[in-house]
Amino acid sequence: MKKRPVKRISVASVLTRREVLGFIGGTTAVSLVGCLRGQSTSVVPTNSLTQTPTSTVATPSCVVRPEQTEGPYFVDEKLNRSDIRFDPSDGSVKQGVPLQLVFQVSQVSDRSCTPLSNAIVDVWHCDAEGIYSDVNDRSFNTVGKKFLRGYQVTNANGTAEFVTIYPGWYPGRAVHIHFKIRTDSASQSGYEFTSQLYFNDAFTDQVHSQAPYAAKGQRTQKNDQDGIFRDGGEQLMLQITKATEGYVGRFNIGLERA
Repeated sequence: MKKRPVKRISVASVLTRREVLGFIGGTTAVSLVGCLRGQSTSVVPTNSLTQTPTSTVATPSCVVRPEQTEGPYFVDEKLNRSDIRFDPSDGSVKQGVPLQLVFQVSQVSDRSCTPLSNAIVDVWHCDAEGIYSDVNDRSFNTVGKKFLRGYQVTNANGTAEFVTIYPGWYPGRAVHIHFKIRTDSASQSGYEFTSQLYFNDAFTDQVHSQAPYAAKGQRTQKNDQDGIFRDGGEQLMLQITKATEGYVGRFNIGLERA
């Protein structure tokens, strides 16, 4: 399918996984306005979903984040599903610590934010063994498999939710989850934002000490050793809380077109 040009929100570092391996050896808001890094942005909520300000400091309900590389393993599978643990090709289920991902997507405009509905949120990541589905890599071939991939459309509140597992690791990268948000796909005004989610290192060590992760051994890359993480990763950390089974990871993001 011919890909329609899109407007990027920020300047992304376009690196393949192999290129990354060649040179790699509490959340703060960061503005993407004008494709700049390192500036802070406060947005004033304009809807009923916002947090109530205290008497001293107002807490914004959405913040803009850095864009990061898509990487080599995005496949537009068009799998509309919230539970991405299943492989529709054979019905198998990927094993790992359950993780519920909750995205709260807003549109930033004139220093205010409103929920962004009908946006497509794609998620993809590796399994507990560090393997992606539907790709042919030097160390594995999973062509035809579709585990740990899928998309959801944000509802009227700007929310999209997924059920997945805590990702494993592979050499050269910190533990991460890829995501892509696309809007107005049938219109020339549509645009997309691509980035990655990260985890606290101590928390990852705790999760990876359990089965099935422990069988792979100790990971070789932590956040501060990952060149992609160092390019804005601290603004892309998931906020993790305990759930009845596994964990819930929440992520608020405000999008503003350049």
